Amino acid sequence: MRSAFAAFALLCALAIAATAAHAQRMPRYKALRFDQLLGWGQDDHAAALRAFLISCPDISAPEWAPICAFGASQTNAKAFFETFFTPVVVRPGSQALFTGYFEPDLDGSRTQQGRYQYPIYRMPKAYLKTGAAMPTRQEIDNGTLKGMNLEIAWVDDPVEAYYLHIQGSGRINLTDGTTVRVGYAGENGHVYRSAAQEMVSQGLITYAQASIEGIRNWVSRNPQRGQLALQNNSSYVFFRELKNHDLSLGLMGALDRPITALRTIAVDPKYTQLGAPVWLEKGGQFAMRRLVIAQDVGSAIKGPQRADIFFGTGDIAGKLAGQTKNGGRMVVLLPIAIANRLAPEG
Repeated sequence: MRSAFAAFALLCALAIAATAAHAQRMPRYKALRFDQLLGWGQDDHAAALRAFLISCPDISAPEWAPICAFGASQTNAKAFFETFFTPVVVRPGSQALFTGYFEPDLDGSRTQQGRYQYPIYRMPKAYLKTGAAMPTRQEIDNGTLKGMNLEIAWVDDPVEAYYLHIQGSGRINLTDGTTVRVGYAGENGHVYRSAAQEMVSQGLITYAQASIEGIRNWVSRNPQRGQLALQNNSSYVFFRELKNHDLSLGLMGALDRPITALRTIAVDPKYTQLGAPVWLEKGGQFAMRRLVIAQDVGSAIKGPQRADIFFGTGDIAGKLAGQTKNGGRMVVLLPIAIANRLAPEG
């Protein structure tokens, strides 16, 4: 019996050692040629260069500064990227996952009136001062924060308000003809649970209906049950009004610079340099082969081959973002000197 156990233990040890040795042999970075990027020659490199130059000055590593300065005067964007960068796959062999995000565009009012019954709240700083536990989504919906003068605006759709929380920022078109942009200010600290997944598991909607449009339709037909369904997610996001932000510039990313629809991605900065160009090869119904810029981050964006694609503002962008969940490959473009250090064998 002991000999059998010892033999089993030895086999386990050998398996672990073999796995560790294999992991050590796996390269952390792999340099590629530009002709190995699928569809590279067909992209609009000038559009990518414009997006790149917006946030390029915010990259602190010294190798980037002369590239950023030179890029501002370039007329041949494709040649610029091919001259100063090397395509590098971070953690080759890792499975890629691409999703999408967007900026919600809501209708609202500065006061609670008529159809505008769903508040967008500022951070309740009183809780921060006392250290008291923040209320849940259900408690907030039931009026815990009323009378604290925290309302930025009131909107007309509970599902739109819910998705504003998920996206973390958006625009509210007010009844007086003005528009206010709101950004993430914090949250209540309770665990996030996907209301869409809960509704599917409870048989309220099908997987195919688990989009903002499908959930909105169901909630409008079942308002009381719909509110309870959204409250399955106890997490609640608070906002700040971006008063000095030029609305024409678009949504601001993690570098506090405007981001560009279909040219900006959110990444995990542990693996991908913020501000770096990234070649995207996304499969699925809406396949994508294009050069994008890593200008944003997200709490759910973790890993070397993980990216969230910014689709823009409004309902159409939201629909496209909601339909995006695909595999593929992402390749970071790094200055040649940095690429040579990370992947010296090429």
